[in-house]
Formats: sequence, structure tokens, C-alpha cells
Amino acid sequence: MFKAATVVSKERFTRTTGEKLGNALMEKLGQAPSACWLFCAPSPKLRELVRGVASSVRQVNHVGCTTDGEISTTGLSTGSVVLGGLVSDCVEFHLAHTGGLRKDSEAAGKRLGKLLPPSVRYVQVFSDGLTGNGCALLRGLTSVLGTHVPIAGGTAGDAGAFRTTWQFVGADVRNDSAVAIGFSGDFSVGTGVRSGWSPIGIAKRVTKARGNVVYELNGQPALEVYGRFLGKHADKLPAVGVEYPLGLVHRWGKTREEECHVLRATMSVNRRNGSLVFAGDVPEGSMVRLTCGDDTSILEAAEQAAWAALAELGNSVPAMVFFYSCMARRIVLGRRTREEIDRIRMAVGPELPIVGFYSYGEYCRVACDGPSLLHNETASVSVIGS
Repeated sequence: MFKAATVVSKERFTRTTGEKLGNALMEKLGQAPSACWLFCAPSPKLRELVRGVASSVRQVNHVGCTTDGEISTTGLSTGSVVLGGLVSDCVEFHLAHTGGLRKDSEAAGKRLGKLLPPSVRYVQVFSDGLTGNGCALLRGLTSVLGTHVPIAGGTAGDAGAFRTTWQFVGADVRNDSAVAIGFSGDFSVGTGVRSGWSPIGIAKRVTKARGNVVYELNGQPALEVYGRFLGKHADKLPAVGVEYPLGLVHRWGKTREEECHVLRATMSVNRRNGSLVFAGDVPEGSMVRLTCGDDTSILEAAEQAAWAALAELGNSVPAMVFFYSCMARRIVLGRRTREEIDRIRMAVGPELPIVGFYSYGEYCRVACDGPSLLHNETASVSVIGS
């Protein structure tokens, strides 16, 4: 049995607001949730709000983070708080959290994995979007859990300020940390991930890189290669790079190589040495292609991600949708951002509860037979059902 619901508030962040939100969720569900997800804008009163929610729902399976925009069944909201809850008698939930992402994200991922039981079949992770390396965190996590366990979620945001993001577990508010909720038991899950950006031009080899810094493409300064592609817009880097992310050319599971399933957004440039810094690792020796997209293709991709998740769910009855999308998509879509959630709704139907947020990076597997990866500029959908 599953029952899910979401509630939203734009009231001033206080403990009372949190308590009211938790009570409203329980009223919708008819009982206390088995687990709940809290996503909200950053605020000096954040701790009071989180403690209020935690005290009202009266349970410990409570995770979440700050965002670049909140997503609920009613659509997109900003400067708000969204609380989603799930009641189930066939799923057992497990919480884990760890700090020290800035020091060693891969080690943090291993610690996180070891805190989850071997019975977990699906995990959602919310990590600091500014201090940690999401790719390294996933490497550590999957080294413990195995690549067969799908991992979804996203990296926390702070409304585009890029100063501090916050993660929640129970009544605790943390930063430089990762929190996870694992699912065990009798349930089905489907995942889908699509971007809407299409590769253009010929593939190029990353001939010099370290982590998320790319120095050379085809033996030439990366900034010079990007500059030739962007032409008169090259002076607008890195800002204009959000419209032209780098696509990794690789085969994951049964996916086609040329589709560039993993994107990397430009974060900064070094005009002295011609390097580009991306929002995720770009391995030296890998093949990449520049990509471009438009509003129509980006919106269609969100709907395709939802259909892919539903297809993987098969004949199971969907109970709740988790939607994690990139802040870069909000930037590109602008006033049309709300349509992205409408496209998800078109796929899953009008009654199914939706909860999620706009993130600084998205976790999702590229296919049911592929590994879980960190994405940029991508729409990630998970559907839980029975």
C-alpha cells in the first residue's frame, strides 16, 4: 500500500510554519508519513523551520535540502517550502548522513554507503552543491552498494547565490554534507533522464584535464576551441556556456554512444591558460561534443524522462513522482520553466503527487542497465510504485 501527498507554503520561515506544514501533510495523508522530503529556499530561519516540520510529523525518516526552486504537485514555486510525504506498509526506509565532502568526497560516499543496509534497492541522495564533488561521492557510494542499486536525487542549491547550501536529516541542518534515504522492501521504481541538448560538430578528445578542469581539446586550449564554436559570443563565457554544455560521448549499458547522455555545464574560465572549469568531472582521454538546444527540445526532454520512468515501472501502479531538474534549465527556459513540470504532469497524469527541486547537479542512472551518474542541465525523474 502506498499513499502520497505534497504541501506548499510561502509563509515566513518559522518553527510554527514548519509545524503547520507538517500538520497539513498529515491531514492529507490521514496519518503520519513513513518518510518525507523537505525542499525549500535558503533562509536565516531555516533551522527553526526544519525543527518545526520534524516535530510535527513525529518521525525520523525526514530528508531534504535547500534549492534553486521548489517543485510540488501544484508546480514550481520559489522562496517557498515544499513538503512531500509517503505512507507505505511495504517499504522500509533507512537514513544515512555524513560530512567532510570538501576534504574527500569519495571517502564520504563510502561512509554513506556503509551506513545503509545491504537490503536497500533504491537510494536518494542530497549533497552540498558547492563544497563536494558529486562524481567522487557517487564513486564512493557505488563502490559499497554496487552499480545495480539505482541512485537518484540532486545537489543542493541556494537560489543562485553560490555561497552556502544546506542539507537536512531529521531535525538537523548541515552543510558540506550528504544525506541519503534508502528504500528496502516490496516496491517498484522506474527512472528516466533526458536533457534536450543535441550534439553538434565532430567529437573531440580531451587531451589534458584534471577532475572538472579541462585544459586541452584535441591538443588545443579548451577555451580556444569553445571560442571558435561560439564566435562573437565567446566573450560571454562562462555565462553563455549554460546554453552550450559539453556532452560526454560514451556508451552506458545499451545506450547509444552518440546521444551524449551526460552533460557538463561551464562554471568558470581561465583566460591565462585557456582552461575551462565544468560542474562535474570530464575525464582525460574521453571523447566529447559541444551541444545546443532550444526551449522546445528541453521541454520535450522532461516529458520523455517521465515516460522512460513509467516504462521501466512496467505494470506496477505509480504512487509518487520525484523530479530533480537543473538550475541551468531554469535559466534557459526563463518564464517557460513552469511548462517543464506541466510536461511531467502530462505524462504521469493529473492525480499523481510530485515532489522535487531545481538543483546544482542531478543524480540518476542513464538506463536501467547503466550506472548512476552526476548530470548537469538534465531532467531526472523517478517514479515509485507497487
